[in-house]
Amino acid sequence: MTATTTETDAATLDRVLQAAADAAPVLAETSAAERAGALRGIADALDRAAEELVALAEEESHLPNARLTGEVGRTTGQLRMFAQGLEGPDQLLDVIIDTADPDANPVPRPDLRRMQLPIGPVLVFAASNFPFAFSVAGGDTASALAAGCPVVVKAHPGHPRTSERTAEVVSQAVAEAGLPEGAFALIQGQEAGVTALKDERLRAGSFTGSEAGGRFLYGVAAERETPIPFYAEMGSLNPVFVTPGAVEARGSQLADGYLGSFTLGVGQFCTKPGLLFLPRGSGLVDELVDNVAAAQAGPMLNERIHQGHSTVLDELAERPGIRVLHRGAVDAEGGTAAPTLLATDVASLLEDRDAMLTECFGPTSIVVEYDDTDQALEAARAFAGSLTATVHAQEDEAEQVQPLLHELRERAGRVLWNGWPTGVAVSWAQHHGGPYPATTAPSHTSVGMTAIRRFQRPVVFQDVPDALLPEPLRDANPGGLLRRVNGELTTEDVTR
Repeated sequence: MTATTTETDAATLDRVLQAAADAAPVLAETSAAERAGALRGIADALDRAAEELVALAEEESHLPNARLTGEVGRTTGQLRMFAQGLEGPDQLLDVIIDTADPDANPVPRPDLRRMQLPIGPVLVFAASNFPFAFSVAGGDTASALAAGCPVVVKAHPGHPRTSERTAEVVSQAVAEAGLPEGAFALIQGQEAGVTALKDERLRAGSFTGSEAGGRFLYGVAAERETPIPFYAEMGSLNPVFVTPGAVEARGSQLADGYLGSFTLGVGQFCTKPGLLFLPRGSGLVDELVDNVAAAQAGPMLNERIHQGHSTVLDELAERPGIRVLHRGAVDAEGGTAAPTLLATDVASLLEDRDAMLTECFGPTSIVVEYDDTDQALEAARAFAGSLTATVHAQEDEAEQVQPLLHELRERAGRVLWNGWPTGVAVSWAQHHGGPYPATTAPSHTSVGMTAIRRFQRPVVFQDVPDALLPEPLRDANPGGLLRRVNGELTTEDVTR
């Protein structure tokens, strides 16, 4: 069934944006416990509706039931993790207090008290390839609500009915939790999304999707009368480098892992390894070709993504430095594609880097053969920003690969050792971001607990009387928060 989208009309959009603006000061004053309760309520409601939601998403996205069921679990897990963070020792507020010091040099220091406050109403552009975890109730929505920001979600046209039903579940849970009207809403349609992003009532935006879409929306956000932060997660090549020692020690294991990673979800993961660097003459290429040739075709998310993959693949296959090792069958009418494996070498890649270092979103990857460590380093320097970069090596090759790791950490938000980049753990330490074009804000993540920082802004109160301070900054510390006071972490009260 072809997904159809009903564009949110101008009058409805205005009501949604005004409700979000009206809700912002009320939501900002809710306690961490209240927001934690709301997040858990949303998670519980989604779990109860999981079977219905998965059935809708399966029909609209062509993703398998097991994958979607697991994704609902990831989505509710994210919500509960943010709830747990709000109940933690610092309530995700990052409170820092420097008490007055009249004897400070070179000048006396005033009393300074800093904490994170919600940035205001947020617009979230949902992703196509994750109908739940990066969509209506995904990580952006969870982190923005945790921060105390009203959320307006622009649904992805690839799964409009799934989005609408998910939004109904979330809206009911938000109301039952006692959050203000306007704390959450869904809009549909490209024009409505752009119009909303231009509206001065919104204070931040986030996006997961193509580089072209992210660049356009980032420009809209920057060109407003009052520019706002816009956090776009866009293209990523996620290079993987394999050393001679790793090939010798576990070549077959690497061949299996590579196939599984670049074809996971029919290659429609933002962390798909787009290029695999192998030592020349390793003998692993033939095994890779056999693995790829035996792999089955799978359905792609929608016609637009299917066509985009085919177009980029055709362009890559025609480049003079590219060899087609195996061309997977494509069924445009059925919307399926089988894995394709291309090959080149470092010299050809560097000569034609603009074409070869183009993301091919789908089940296609390129094997690149290198001659020595210096050539591998030269290849690493050719990359722009990526979400991930991976090295497969043996422990006794540590000294040899250290320069490579150093180059890759300059270009990626997550550096992996002997792993595969697909699969992003939702945790406190996770960073799902990277230098441009992976994202527009490399210091921020869209996955993990620190994702909340995108939707907060630090405010310092100088010499403000105790009774007028927000409760987390008051001397007595009535909430028992863990705060950094004069450089030391403590839960004690403050003596001015």
